[in-house]
Amino acid sequence: MNKNLYDRIEENYDSFSKSQKKLAEYLKKNPDRVVSVTAKTLAKNAGVSEPTVVRFATFLGYEGYKQFSEAIEEQAINHMSSVDRLRMTSERLERSDVLRQTLNSDIEKILKTLSSIDGEAFDGAVDAICRARKVYIAGVRSTAPLASFLYSYLNLMCEEVILLGNGTGSEMYEQMIHIDLRDVMIAISFPRYSMGTIRAVDFAKRERARVIAITDSEKAPISSRADFCLVAKSDMASIVDSLVAPLSLINALIVAVSMQMGDVVSENMKKLEGFYSRYDFYDVEQAGL
Repeated sequence: MNKNLYDRIEENYDSFSKSQKKLAEYLKKNPDRVVSVTAKTLAKNAGVSEPTVVRFATFLGYEGYKQFSEAIEEQAINHMSSVDRLRMTSERLERSDVLRQTLNSDIEKILKTLSSIDGEAFDGAVDAICRARKVYIAGVRSTAPLASFLYSYLNLMCEEVILLGNGTGSEMYEQMIHIDLRDVMIAISFPRYSMGTIRAVDFAKRERARVIAITDSEKAPISSRADFCLVAKSDMASIVDSLVAPLSLINALIVAVSMQMGDVVSENMKKLEGFYSRYDFYDVEQAGL
């Protein structure tokens, strides 16, 4: 049952009790106020009983409130505007404890990613990168720094790595004009999902390149298009996109590729160190070395 929350609500609406319809309407009208709340809080805010909330979740096919809550978060965040997210930030966080709450949230996302990551997909992605003729990397808007970080390291390991443009015009497709089945695209996409990245993935698939998706859910738009889907939990329910877990996953990807490529990476590093030493690239004295 892969339908999203609102699809399930629409399909079952006529079968709902009066209280369930009231809850359904509240969910649809208040997407920014139902994320990360307990069943008790949701019931109170919607004006229904807590058992109604729990029964509503199971009626829609969810295993329990926890799974239902995750579906609410996924659906709501994907449709929230920047204004909604700003308001949610002020409602979710206490100003006096922002540091602790933010760091704890990031830790939680890393642990969730670790517990749910598909090891076979990860290994397959590493192998695909190591065997590729060219590696293309796509990531726009808030994911652009992740794409740039990944590029800076893979460029030291792989023979040819192309960081696709962050613009909205034809630049990205012009860079991909020679992509084919010998190549790999790594697409990084998190809510709100950029159509530019989705279209780039479609372009790559039409040319039979392999696609590695780094995204937040197996239901994300690029997931079904990917040969290897690497899911990293993120938190978009604030004015800042928390992409700590995705960055940690990318770190692991870089380390795994470097280990698999072994001697090639070692030789490249030796060349670079020679360059650094010859041209005084780093201030060794100031570093106390």
